[in-house]
Order: sequence, then C-alpha cells, then structure tokens
Amino acid sequence: MPLPQRPDDDPRPQPPERPNLDDCCHSGCDPCIFDLYDQEMDRYRAALAAWEAREAARQAAARAPRRKPAKSAAPSRSKSSRPPRSDGH
Repeated sequence: MPLPQRPDDDPRPQPPERPNLDDCCHSGCDPCIFDLYDQEMDRYRAALAAWEAREAARQAAARAPRRKPAKSAAPSRSKSSRPPRSDGH
C-alpha cells in the first residue's frame, strides 16, 4: 500500500548553504560568518529531527491496520429478524 502524500506545508528542511572560505574576511569578527553558519546548522539539525519524527509517525499511521467502524449495539428491525407471531401467522 503506498504511503499517503506528505502535506505540502511540511516539506523536509533543507540545510543552510555553507559559506565559501573567501566569504570570511579573516579579521576576527565576532560572530564570524562561520559561527553564524554553525548556528544555522544547529537549527537545521533540530528542525530535521522534528521533521523526521513527524515523518516516522506519518509512515507508522499509514502502515497501521485501519479499524472498521463498530456495529451498533441495537439490533436492527427487519422482517427477517422479527420473532415469530404466537397466533400462528
């Protein structure tokens, strides 16, 4: 059975683009562009872990057997289920 489509509003997070070595000015900035990149990577890893947990739950729900609705407790009243009449008819 194929998995249901992933919601369009929950795409897999994408990693930030790593800066080129030439993007750093090498003058000891605080924060350095690579410090900012490391912070973005931390946020990306957290977002990815959360997304993977949601994705695992979605896949588990898709694999779980679907429960059929329970029948009502009240018996139906059709002609075939009526008790026989006591007057002989």
